[in-house]
Amino acid sequence: MAEGAPIESASGALAAVMNAGRATLACAESCTGGLASAAISAIAGASSFFLGCVVSYSNEAKRGLLGVDEGILAAFGAVSEETALAMARGAAAAFGSDFAFSITGVAGPGGGSDEKPVGTVCFGYVSPAAASAERLFFHGDRSEIRTAAATHALRRIAEIADAYDRA
Repeated sequence: MAEGAPIESASGALAAVMNAGRATLACAESCTGGLASAAISAIAGASSFFLGCVVSYSNEAKRGLLGVDEGILAAFGAVSEETALAMARGAAAAFGSDFAFSITGVAGPGGGSDEKPVGTVCFGYVSPAAASAERLFFHGDRSEIRTAAATHALRRIAEIADAYDRA
């Protein structure tokens, strides 16, 4: 199996779910720097459901482009479930999408802390029915953490969209 196959498989599964439900998708990425959106846009025909992505690496971009409240960033930090959820909501609002996801974390090798060590990644998800966030920890080097985080987000938003379509 070729390197990158899990992310390609995840983006392919997401495309199938989004197209089946005739739904639209947007995202916001920080630590993955557009890796998830690149996997989506690599699929021929992705424009039928994928509206776009904001790569908001800085807090200023999170505030200005996604509308993340300064109070959230000050209270919880850029790598938090609260910020991830605000990013996902901001992406959905900016693009007018049915579904959205976000990724924010510490990919390393530096930048970690005792509270948020390298490998800490927070995700936000928005659907027409609900919004949620989660915090996970990934092991590996910077590239491995970024790829694992992007792959996880693609799989999880596909699960959320599929469950919504079945409801």
